[in-house]
Amino acid sequence: MEMKMYRESADFLLQRLPFQAKIGIILGSGLGALADKIEAATVIPYSEIPHFAHSTAIGHKGNFICGNLGGVPVIAMQGRFHYYEGYSMEQVTFPVRVMKLIGVETLFVSNAAGGINSTFRVGDLMIIRDHINNLPNPLIGPNKEEFGVRFPDMTRAYDRELIAKAERIAQEEKIELKKGVYVGLTGPSYETPAEYRFYQLGGGDAIGMSTVPEVLVARHAGIRVFGMSVITNEGWHFEGDYTNDAQEVIDAANQASERMGKIFTRLIKEIAE
Repeated sequence: MEMKMYRESADFLLQRLPFQAKIGIILGSGLGALADKIEAATVIPYSEIPHFAHSTAIGHKGNFICGNLGGVPVIAMQGRFHYYEGYSMEQVTFPVRVMKLIGVETLFVSNAAGGINSTFRVGDLMIIRDHINNLPNPLIGPNKEEFGVRFPDMTRAYDRELIAKAERIAQEEKIELKKGVYVGLTGPSYETPAEYRFYQLGGGDAIGMSTVPEVLVARHAGIRVFGMSVITNEGWHFEGDYTNDAQEVIDAANQASERMGKIFTRLIKEIAE
């Protein structure tokens, strides 16, 4: 995609949004309810934004929402794009670069994920401390110098200061948190028992079909990142007639969204202070 396409999308949003926000949020499967807590919201469907794709995944409404969360200006994506929907990696990550152009400096990413750590249970919240990428890298191709360098460092892809603050906030709110490595795969098929074991042995704690491309592009553009997964199924055991079900994933994410929302809201307020 040409640079002018990014600028056209950014210019459209800047004309429609009530103010500029330095904090962006990407809400994954079943987690769009957090957007309902955004006050004085301006809602812009993706279908109205030039060059944006259309979200087809279950549990993804497909709106850009700008308003106040805990009194802090934010811009939130209520739903994301996935490689498995047939989009290119540049389309999947297009909104992240647009957010950079409209002034976003810190990005919160969330997702629903399968727990492959045997201590994880459905409904657990996991801070993403690192990731393993098994999706095509969105930075392949000519480097967009306007955003970042050819070979961006990923040693601290997930901001350690924000992680420490989130852990303290969770302790104060008496919310139990896990911390681990997120494995990003293409989907859309759920993983086989053998694949779960393979990625568990390789150091993964949770597994899903998103997030990593957005983080790579955000870090390339110099955006700080904080990530959190809701564990929506336990992929470390396959007893009896166990199956992975998309609706059950959405239901589990919805049940955990309030706890995640508390942490996000307090962390965003601390960043803004």
